[in-house]
Amino acid sequence: MTFRRVIAWAVCASIWLSGCANSTFNMPETKIDEAAYVSVYPWYAEFCALSEIDKIPGFGAEIVAGGPGGHSVLYLNGICRVKGAGYPVVALCVPGDPKPGQGVGLSVNDHYRNANWIATEGRDFLFHGDLAPGEPLTRDAYLRTQRKAAALGILDGVDFHSQYLDDRPTTMSKDDFKYALSVATDYAIDFGRDRYCARVPLDRAKMAAAVDYLNAVNAPYRSGQQVFNWNVMENNCSHLAHNVLAIAGLWPVWPTDRWLLISAFDFPTPKNEFVNLTRRANDMPIADPGTLYDDATARAAILRQGWIQTRPGGLVEAEHAVRRNDVYNTKLRLIFFDDPILFGHYQQQFDAIFKDSRYTDLRANLNYFSRLYAAILAAEATTPANAGGAAAFHAKYYQTIAAERAKLDETLRLLSAVPGERS
Repeated sequence: MTFRRVIAWAVCASIWLSGCANSTFNMPETKIDEAAYVSVYPWYAEFCALSEIDKIPGFGAEIVAGGPGGHSVLYLNGICRVKGAGYPVVALCVPGDPKPGQGVGLSVNDHYRNANWIATEGRDFLFHGDLAPGEPLTRDAYLRTQRKAAALGILDGVDFHSQYLDDRPTTMSKDDFKYALSVATDYAIDFGRDRYCARVPLDRAKMAAAVDYLNAVNAPYRSGQQVFNWNVMENNCSHLAHNVLAIAGLWPVWPTDRWLLISAFDFPTPKNEFVNLTRRANDMPIADPGTLYDDATARAAILRQGWIQTRPGGLVEAEHAVRRNDVYNTKLRLIFFDDPILFGHYQQQFDAIFKDSRYTDLRANLNYFSRLYAAILAAEATTPANAGGAAAFHAKYYQTIAAERAKLDETLRLLSAVPGERS
């Protein structure tokens, strides 16, 4: 057994020891009103932690059951595939604000040889495939969705590592087999996976920076200069999502391809990242300017952009895999990677998120921040200013809070005009 395999085995064992509690979907489903949300936050990112996959054998491509660490995708409203590129390339969708569901879902998969990520156009197809609301997943719907994915060209120009094509039935073309392998992982997620999604509002400039970053990440694989080799510890599905959000200013970059002994104990995992993003978007101590000053990313965002990572609009939703299902088993696991000594750290935070309506309901979220901003500004006169460089930060901090309060007042006004969203 190689040293790398020993390390991987040890890490997997620690995952099992540290994150088995409440690993199956055991909560009411929550859904965000997409039209209402996009009416006030048209540009947003949505990170989704996805459960394992467990396909019923005997029909279609045989898929090895996924592990309980799961998978993740990142949806970006306002970014679209470049049509006719013959390869995954993205750009901003339109000159104005995007519409609900007008974006791409990014997936990183160990199948790919000449791409780090692929993009599925349209939020609805990313999650629901070609199923109508309430429609069961039959074998016909499963095949129909694959045909639509092929028509959309989701995998155009993407080569798979040969070992994933070795078991292709002689009756299936290589392209058809690739789309069969990708269902419920790269598109039509809800066919075979539970999901927990956390979204954060962004803006056009941050999305433009994400476009540049994404195309640059794929460039060496597209040119053939490099071959992509997915690695759970060194370059997995959550590394890309985390780093797109880092480019947007949410948090520091998570380095890829680091020395194995570092990567083995410091790598992003889907369910952990869901909690981390939700808390970053909602729970930073923004009433304490000193703590924000000590956070290098928060300090830079306030001083350079007048922007704080914790702000209105950070919501979550949770959805079970399609329950009436002829293709996949739907009792699925998704675990945390937690230090066994601190067992329950992430689970407690996860449980708290789904018990508080400010994380799941847009109106409750906005009202929470309205009260918080009012309290911060009311305390400004009695809060002593710091000296030196911190003094400039102190002034900019209160300017930022006041500006965010004004934006929030306008957001509440706009939301009040949306049918069904009046307080």
